[in-house]
Amino acid sequence: MGGAYGLYTHIRANRIRSVILLAGFIVLLHALQFSILLIVNAFSGGDLEYIFRAAGEQFWSTWPLAMLIAVGWFVIAYFMYSAMIRSATGARGVTRTQAPELYNMLENLCISRGITMPRLEIIDTPALNAYAAGLRDGDYTIAVTRGLLERLEPAEIEAVLAHELTHIRNRDTQLMVIAVIFAGIFGFIGDLLIRSWDFPYGWSPQQRRDPGSDDQGPWQSTPTSSQDGDGDRGGGRSGGGGAAIIAILIAVAIILISWGVSTLIRFALSRSREYLADAGSVELTKNPDAMISALRKIERNASFDVPSRMEAFFIENPLQNRITGLLATHPSVDDRIEALVKYAAGRDLVAGP
Repeated sequence: MGGAYGLYTHIRANRIRSVILLAGFIVLLHALQFSILLIVNAFSGGDLEYIFRAAGEQFWSTWPLAMLIAVGWFVIAYFMYSAMIRSATGARGVTRTQAPELYNMLENLCISRGITMPRLEIIDTPALNAYAAGLRDGDYTIAVTRGLLERLEPAEIEAVLAHELTHIRNRDTQLMVIAVIFAGIFGFIGDLLIRSWDFPYGWSPQQRRDPGSDDQGPWQSTPTSSQDGDGDRGGGRSGGGGAAIIAILIAVAIILISWGVSTLIRFALSRSREYLADAGSVELTKNPDAMISALRKIERNASFDVPSRMEAFFIENPLQNRITGLLATHPSVDDRIEALVKYAAGRDLVAGP
């Protein structure tokens, strides 16, 4: 009873954490929008206070359009990403006739939870790994490597299949696609800035936006000298070039920080999802020891060539090279096993290679 309570408490805590992390992407999208407006207003002239005030006013009037653009980006990438996943690993589909034991094992797990049977695929590599992919019912895939089938015991293979099926049942594959797409927005803008870092240091703005003008449109020429008692404003503009450079540097810093934070959020999402899938495997198979021994074997033989954007989908990161902490897409196997021992009463027998 205590083990079951701990297991479900663990699942609930990770779901709450995932919701919070995804909400962070929305905040970062708004930060990205504001930084772009800072850059735009820097080229309109004025002092630093004016640039920030104008950017703030425009932010509140344009955020619906920015969200619409982000949604459009998401919709396009959402469907394109499905095709990318299908071709990224070179996995091939197998039927019940070609792999009867594996097929029946997965089918039985699906029947036990009333889940539609996903497409089953095999990757021809001696590495030990597996992944779940797909975006909606009828489009899900579970792939396992040839090495995993040859090196793991039937109970361990079943635990791995249950782990990947849990990713599908919990809609983890959809969640990770969303995270990768949002992170891609920041990566695209950040990469664009780094590649085009070519600000003219002698540049002096010749135009500014005058929020008090209704008859000349939103943009008008900046006079070369103060007129009609506007000496203070003209004096503020005399240093507009320096203020613009400062505003641009602040905006670039916001974009780069958002890029980095979005990447960390994506990694954190992947880590929390792995704990959930491990717990779900135990719930389906009632065999925590099999999940633990499978993880120990996979830990030593997980690496093989995959596209970098795919690493978070695997049961163990094939590109991780023992990266730990905030930069890791997966929690360490030791931490995952510790959770299984604590919450599911499993035993770590440290399986051999």
